[in-house]
Amino acid sequence: MILGFVTIYLLLSVGIGLAAARRVHTAKDFAVAGRSLPLPVVIATVFATWFGAEAVLGISATFAKEGLRGVVADPFGSSLCLILVGLFFAPRFYRLNLLTVGDFYRLRYNRLVEVLCAVCIAASYLGWVAAQFKVFGLVLNVVTDGAVSQPVGMVIGAVIVLVYTTFGGMFSVAILDFVQISVIMGGLLYIASIVSGLVGGVGVVIDHAAAAGKLDFFPPPTFAAWVPFIGAWITMMLGSIPQQDVFQRVTSAKDERTAVRGSVLGGGLYFCFCFVPMFLAYAATLVDPALFTTLLDQDSQLVLPTLIMQHTPVLAQIVFFGAVLSAVMSCASATLLAPSVMLSENVIKGMLPRLSDGEFLRVMRLVVVVFAALVLAIALTSSSSIYTLVVNTYSVTLVTAFVPLAAGLFWSRATTQGALCAFAAGLITWVGLELFGSPDSLWHPQLTGFLLATVGMIVGSLLPQKIGTHEV
Repeated sequence: MILGFVTIYLLLSVGIGLAAARRVHTAKDFAVAGRSLPLPVVIATVFATWFGAEAVLGISATFAKEGLRGVVADPFGSSLCLILVGLFFAPRFYRLNLLTVGDFYRLRYNRLVEVLCAVCIAASYLGWVAAQFKVFGLVLNVVTDGAVSQPVGMVIGAVIVLVYTTFGGMFSVAILDFVQISVIMGGLLYIASIVSGLVGGVGVVIDHAAAAGKLDFFPPPTFAAWVPFIGAWITMMLGSIPQQDVFQRVTSAKDERTAVRGSVLGGGLYFCFCFVPMFLAYAATLVDPALFTTLLDQDSQLVLPTLIMQHTPVLAQIVFFGAVLSAVMSCASATLLAPSVMLSENVIKGMLPRLSDGEFLRVMRLVVVVFAALVLAIALTSSSSIYTLVVNTYSVTLVTAFVPLAAGLFWSRATTQGALCAFAAGLITWVGLELFGSPDSLWHPQLTGFLLATVGMIVGSLLPQKIGTHEV
């Protein structure tokens, strides 16, 4: 019965996505929905930016094990990122009227900075989209009672998302986000009401979590505790700002005011709603302490699916898996589209400058297919957890792309030489520490890389200039 409803839901989603694809006629329609989205749709797409696999299964499981300190990167860092984008970056992004964030690096610096940052930003999506495909496989494995293996489920999920994303681009992503957000929110709130009844109410769960220290957020007042804490926080808070999916949501709005309000409201909504799956995961440890404590140690991503399958009625199971699939599909489609558009616009287009708009649209669709195949291969071979896959993706953008972007927007003395110095200093430091640094070091590789990238930008911009702004 559950499988039947899941199948119908997936087919309806594909149908809606393909119907929206009829509005795509140009590359601009495909990439930023023709800059026409109203506020409710922008809020939905911003919310869906991160409310995917990691929010439902990854964040919740991490919270159940480590408490609020374990989820400082997401949702605390990620939601603050969206709010910061709305307050400080959205107005400037929207006025530039660009197709991708990579275009900014070319206009502000030069082609070399554009390509370097575009490649790093696109690469950062590999783990994120892989996490969505992993959850697709997990869900199909659970609802079929093991008849569909997780790898086969990943392939099925990848094909479904690929179909409507390839044809509909940002229009399909936005329309489906708007439809699916109601399924996500309504479904998870309904599940929360059922689960709270199993444990004696919301207050019981909160009191138990507080007594267990799970609600302690700030670390002890020591240098050794605060440095890693800050490093984890800024990885997503700042490292997510140069992301193309964030840029697309801002620039897809119908006007500047909508872009600002949509980003701030969507970020706030995301932060608040992430506590629902966290509540569910911790409540599971009270429903059956022995079973779910064991699951947390063995495979924490199965905590919520197991809770739903073993302790809720069939209707709740249908609603839950519908909500999970909605979250995964909305997030996966957007994060599959973003790097594909960026690689097409900022890498391939420069090599093929005489492409017509129709030819460029076909190139973007082809890149979507190739990128999906690459991500699927990573999902099938990676043993990392969903939360780890997601959080680690933003280290590379923090150390390479954020400083040139922020300096280019807010510091008039930033130069191309400074941007290249920042990129090199951040990337070399981060890679070096990841490969050869001590895993027990207080200074996270991405935090050290970010700090040295900042130094590189300042020093490189203030020294005598050897590289002109538009020299390649």
